[in-house]
Amino acid sequence: MATQAGERGELAWLDGRETITVTELSRVCALSAADLEELVGYGALEPLRAPLPETLFSAEWVMPLRQVARLRRDLDLDLYAVSILLGLIQRIEGLEGELRSLRARSAG
Repeated sequence: MATQAGERGELAWLDGRETITVTELSRVCALSAADLEELVGYGALEPLRAPLPETLFSAEWVMPLRQVARLRRDLDLDLYAVSILLGLIQRIEGLEGELRSLRARSAG
C-alpha cells in the first residue's frame, strides 16, 4: 500500500477496508514497530495476518493509535496503559455507533 498511500494520501487510512503494513502504521502513528508488537501481545491491537513479508493491519487502527500515541507522549504513559486506553477508545467508538443507530431508528 506504500505506493497507493502516497498517491491517495492519508485519507485512504480512514477507510477501514484498507490495509496498512506495520512499517506504515508505525510511521503514521509515531509508535515503533516494537511498540506495535507489544500492543499486539497485550491483545489491544489485532493484525489481519501474521508476518508474510510484513504484518498487515486494518486501516481502522490509524486514528485510535494516533490518539493513544499522543496521550502516551503528553502523559508519559507506558505501553500497558496505552493498551488499556486503546481498548477503551474502541469500546467508546462502538457504543457511539450503537447510539447513532438507535437514534436513527427512533427518529425514523
